[in-house]
Amino acid sequence: MRRPPLPPMEEPKETTVGLEIRILSNLTMRLIDKRSNKKKIDDATGSNGWILRFLAEAEEENRDVYQKDIEKNFCTTRSTVSKVLSLMEQKGLIERHNVRGDARLKRIVMTERARELHALMRDDRIMLEEVMQKGLTDEEKQCFYALTNKIKANLKEALEI
Repeated sequence: MRRPPLPPMEEPKETTVGLEIRILSNLTMRLIDKRSNKKKIDDATGSNGWILRFLAEAEEENRDVYQKDIEKNFCTTRSTVSKVLSLMEQKGLIERHNVRGDARLKRIVMTERARELHALMRDDRIMLEEVMQKGLTDEEKQCFYALTNKIKANLKEALEI
């Protein structure tokens, strides 16, 4: 008995910027999960890693960091940052230190354990950047940054940030 012919392949549906960003995010996470350092840094989520990097850079510059700085830098709400920092504190990644003269302010400080994890994450980040930028010209990178800046500005405008 003869099989019926396969139906013609459908043309791919039009893609969207949002879908492409989601796919890039998924692929990035899969590559990070594949790394050997992943087992050592399982305690720290992706957002923890970004915050640790921010704290490490501030530490190198001898600059104090407060919750409001993290909210502003990552365009995140106060409640979200508060929850993330509380979890990071429970995991032993950060400490909150009182500020003399203002009982409301708490300086965010990395623990030694966080510094060790940050070093592993930095190695992974360097590898990831090398993979993502492979074959891109300086002009293509500048174009990418210009486009992402426009998209961020559009989103901030829509959110009235």
